[in-house]
Amino acid sequence: MSSALTDLFRHPIVQAPMAGGVSVPRLAAAVSEAGGLGFLAAGYKTADGLYQEIKQLRGLTGLPFGVNLFMPQPEYADPAAVEVYAHQLAGEATWYETELGDPDSGRDDGYDAKLAVLLDNPVPAASFHFGIPSSEVLESLRRAGTLTLVTATTPEEALAVQYAGADAVIAQGVEAGGHQGTHRDLPEQDGSGLGLLSLVAQIRETVTIPIVAAGGIMRGSQIAAVLAAGASAAQLGTAFLATHESGAHDVHKQALTNPLYVRTELTRAFSGRPARGLVNRFLREHGPYAPAAYPEVHHLTAPLRKAAAKAKDAQGMALWAGQGHRMARELPAGQLVEILAAELDAARTALSGTGDLR
Repeated sequence: MSSALTDLFRHPIVQAPMAGGVSVPRLAAAVSEAGGLGFLAAGYKTADGLYQEIKQLRGLTGLPFGVNLFMPQPEYADPAAVEVYAHQLAGEATWYETELGDPDSGRDDGYDAKLAVLLDNPVPAASFHFGIPSSEVLESLRRAGTLTLVTATTPEEALAVQYAGADAVIAQGVEAGGHQGTHRDLPEQDGSGLGLLSLVAQIRETVTIPIVAAGGIMRGSQIAAVLAAGASAAQLGTAFLATHESGAHDVHKQALTNPLYVRTELTRAFSGRPARGLVNRFLREHGPYAPAAYPEVHHLTAPLRKAAAKAKDAQGMALWAGQGHRMARELPAGQLVEILAAELDAARTALSGTGDLR
């Protein structure tokens, strides 16, 4: 097993890159300073915005960190289906006194420009979501001294990640909050994702590169479980969403443990791609009718989500969260890393037979 990944952190704890303003430099820095691996999310930012955040993060810590990029998406959405969905959302636009966004605002999320930023200003780690970069891109990043990780949701995807030449694979279980990182968006497979422990075990028997396990992890004992299943580290998103340094809206943070939100669902309502969030009014009313159209639906609903957040209306916001959201702890991020590490040590002691198993 390569030590390149584990050399990046003291504790096998990776802070998930959460796009939309959550994974800000102060959060990534706090996690890295505490011994984990902090991550910035390049998704939905401009290339210059990404550069400025990297610069800011480097001013906060000299320790390793990572940057996550979204892969460009193929054009397969049905324009007629997007138009029908836009008509359905007209009432939302009236309610929030805003206009719907332009569904044709771009498909590649500025991928090439952001990649250029990472090649011109190499970072310790780079991860990719929604597909696999070319072997040439992965090799160019390796030459720049950047460790590469790619999300996979099946053993077959993990094998393709290894074949392309990535240094590690992020095994994302169906429990994970936010967008599922499937390489192809196939509506007929909605809801058929694998649970994390099963996924890690299957990927461990499929590839030889290191695995980072992601999906619903909120406690150190769960980190111990995925390490025992074959992972080299665990990636946590929802656990860090509620921390003091997180850039998440206060309404979003509070909703994680609000008894009003009892469960999560995978939905296309906000973006046109399966993503797990707390079940609220918008998800219930529009989820069943949202087309498979990413990023068209994401662009379409962006003004609605922004207006709902401004109004502090949780019922109209995309409240991304993993299945373990009720276990969220409102703490400084560094303190959370320390607690998770202590819980991990305790679980390892118990598993070794030298601790109290009660």
